Amino acid sequence: MIVVVLFVCVLYILSVHVQNVCVSRCLSPWTLAPCPLRSVPCRSSVPDGHGAFQIPVASSRLFLGFKKWYYNACGFNKLGLMRDDTIYENMDVKEAIRRLPEPVYNDRMFRVKRALDLSMKQQILPKDQWTKLEEDVPYLTPYLKEVIRERQEREEWQKK
Repeated sequence: MIVVVLFVCVLYILSVHVQNVCVSRCLSPWTLAPCPLRSVPCRSSVPDGHGAFQIPVASSRLFLGFKKWYYNACGFNKLGLMRDDTIYENMDVKEAIRRLPEPVYNDRMFRVKRALDLSMKQQILPKDQWTKLEEDVPYLTPYLKEVIRERQEREEWQKK
């Protein structure tokens, strides 16, 4: 059953790209760029602020429904975690976490500790306390991108 669902989802994503339905770059984790062979704007020719066009309304609802299903299927939201709380902590991520403002860092630590406690008890939060897709903002990603950019710049300077 799961294989069939995944196969249908892959076919849908491929058909969106083949039909040149432009998918907004904001809709992670699946981001498709507009087909370079043809430039047929979707629904309107006004960019969404990120250089991509919005997907049509019918496809948008289907895509949003699948995105919500996938978000809930991941399970981290049932523990009250956000997507950025689940990033593997390598040196870049640790530096980005260190640069977080104190209230954001404290909120992150609260969510992680609560999730560890719930995991040890083999419980999940009540459904009204689950993290919703709309509430899950990438709070760590901007700091992480800055740290990675600085590290790459430092490596370039060391090569010279």
